[in-house]
Amino acid sequence: MGAPLSIAFFASSLVSAYWNGAATYYRGMVRALAGLGHRIVFYEPDAYERQSHRDMDDPEWAKVVVYPATESGVMRSLEAAKGSDLVIKASGVGVFDELLEREVLRLKNEGTQVIFWDVDAPATLERIAANTDDPFRALIPQYDLVLTYGGGDPIVRRYTSFGARTCIPIYNALDPETHYPVHSEPRLEADLSFLGNRLPDRERRVEEFFLAVASSLPERRFLLAGSGWDEKERSGNVKYLGHLGTCDHNAFNCSPMAVLNVSRDGMARNGFSPATRVFEAAGAGACMITDQWEGVEQFFEPEREIFVAASGEEVAEILDRLTPSLAAAVGSRALTRVRAQHTYAHRARQFQEIFSAGIKAKPSTGGMP
Repeated sequence: MGAPLSIAFFASSLVSAYWNGAATYYRGMVRALAGLGHRIVFYEPDAYERQSHRDMDDPEWAKVVVYPATESGVMRSLEAAKGSDLVIKASGVGVFDELLEREVLRLKNEGTQVIFWDVDAPATLERIAANTDDPFRALIPQYDLVLTYGGGDPIVRRYTSFGARTCIPIYNALDPETHYPVHSEPRLEADLSFLGNRLPDRERRVEEFFLAVASSLPERRFLLAGSGWDEKERSGNVKYLGHLGTCDHNAFNCSPMAVLNVSRDGMARNGFSPATRVFEAAGAGACMITDQWEGVEQFFEPEREIFVAASGEEVAEILDRLTPSLAAAVGSRALTRVRAQHTYAHRARQFQEIFSAGIKAKPSTGGMP
C-alpha cells in the first residue's frame, strides 16, 4: 500500500439516508477506505431535512462537516478542503451542484487530484446529452478521473465520448458490519417484499414487476416500503409501511419468502448496475428476484443465487414455484457469494489499486474488476 491519502468528499449525506439512496454506498466505501488507513472528511449540506432525520451519529472512521446550504457555506467548505490529496465531488449533492462541479476544480494542483464520482451515471449522461449548454459537459475533461457506481462498458464509452480522461466503475457492495442475517419479524412477513422510494424513472417498472403481480395473486401477501407511495393505487393484499429506517432493513430482508429488486429505467437500459439493496439483501441471506438487466450474471448466478424476471408475469411464475426451502437455499448461496466477492473491502482495494498504479489506468470493462 502507498502512503495514506487525505480525502475530501463532497456528497449528499453520510449520516442520513432520508431521501438519500446513496447513503449506504457512501458509508460502505468511506468506512472501508478508512480501514485501509485513508483519512476522510465528508462535507454534506444541511438540506432536505436530512439532519433532523439522521439514522447514525458521526462515525469514528470519518470526520463529517455539515455546512449551511448556501453559496457561502459551499465556498467555506471548499476552502477548508484545500491541500487534500484527493477531492471528490459526487453527483446529486442536491444543492449548488453546478457551483461545486465548477469550483472544486480550482483545488487542483500538483499535490491535489480532483475526481467526479457519479452515483447516478445514466441520469447524468442523459441530462447532458439532451442539453448541449449543460455546464457540466465542458468540465468533464478537466477532472482527473470519473468514477461511477455502475454502468459497465456503456457508461464508460459515453463518459469517454464527452472527454473523460478515464472512467472506471466501482460497483455497489455489502458492508457485513451493517447488513447480515437476523431473525424474521411477523410484521414484516410476506411472500414478496419491495423496498424503494417512489421515483419517476422507476414507478412504471414497480407497477409491472410488483403492483400488477400482487393484483394478479390475491391469495399472496405483498409488502411495500419506501417514501412516496401513500397515494399509489394498490390491491388489498399489499401492506404499505412508508419510509423504513435503515435499522429495520435486515429484518425487512430476512422476513419475507423473497425480496424484489426493481431497477430504475436508465440503470436497466445500461446494465451492469446492481442496486445497493441487491447486495444488502444478499448480505442478509434473502432470496432475491430481480428485473432483468445485462450483466447480472457477473454478480450472482441466476437460478442458484438469484432469480431473474423479464416481466411481471415471470415474477408471478417464480413465486408460483418458490418454496420456503428453495428460497432459503438460494438466499444462503447469495450470502456466500456476496461475502466472498462483493464487500466494500473489495471495492476499497480496487479504489486503492487505481491510485497505486496512477489514475492513467485504462478504463474498466463491463465485467467485474
